[in-house]
Amino acid sequence: MKPKIFAHRGASHDFPEHTRAAYMAAVEQDCDGFECDVRLSKDGAPILWHDPSLRKINGSSQPIASLLFQEIQNSYPEIMTLPELLSIAVKFKKDVAIETKHPVPSGREVEEVVTRLARNFKNDINISLMSFSWFAIESVRSEIETTMLLHDFTGKMASRFTSAQNLGPNIGTLRREPELIKEAHAQGKKLFVWTVDTVEDLELCAHLEVDVIATNKPSLARKVLGYP
Repeated sequence: MKPKIFAHRGASHDFPEHTRAAYMAAVEQDCDGFECDVRLSKDGAPILWHDPSLRKINGSSQPIASLLFQEIQNSYPEIMTLPELLSIAVKFKKDVAIETKHPVPSGREVEEVVTRLARNFKNDINISLMSFSWFAIESVRSEIETTMLLHDFTGKMASRFTSAQNLGPNIGTLRREPELIKEAHAQGKKLFVWTVDTVEDLELCAHLEVDVIATNKPSLARKVLGYP
């Protein structure tokens, strides 16, 4: 069975990551789902953003968590919120994998926000929560599908003790430890691999029967994997 293709922060090879343009391009490139990172602003807005600050936009090291949503939007008008992305996902029938970032001052409030939003869309699309934080995953174990993202140095321990339905190694880890896929499937878990952008890595994931890949290049993935 061929892997599902999730657009990593949208079709972010072609457009700025986490923007409407990137996700609409991912729709055009016929991805199966969207991947995104979520942080909370000071006033609790769930925004799509990977880094802890806006440094790459305006050079500021001020944490996202200390900024109001309007302040963030003033600095970066292209910023998207999670509800905006979910509305696009529902319209185009795309599943969504949401990574929550830690550590953050608000603790696990971000997981509460994500699961609350997910309940509103559960009859329309599949929404899953991902994190490198074992505590974050366990805090929502009964509320939403989860993926335990694996650090190179803690991956085996986390995969053994997590309640998550899915495991999320990076492609480098999978290259070094291809046996991960058999171990995951033996536990009844799926493997969500990131970030898979080369022909060789796409072919490896297909050969190993990975369940889901996250890629910046959905159109390339479809071509290499032989999707029509």
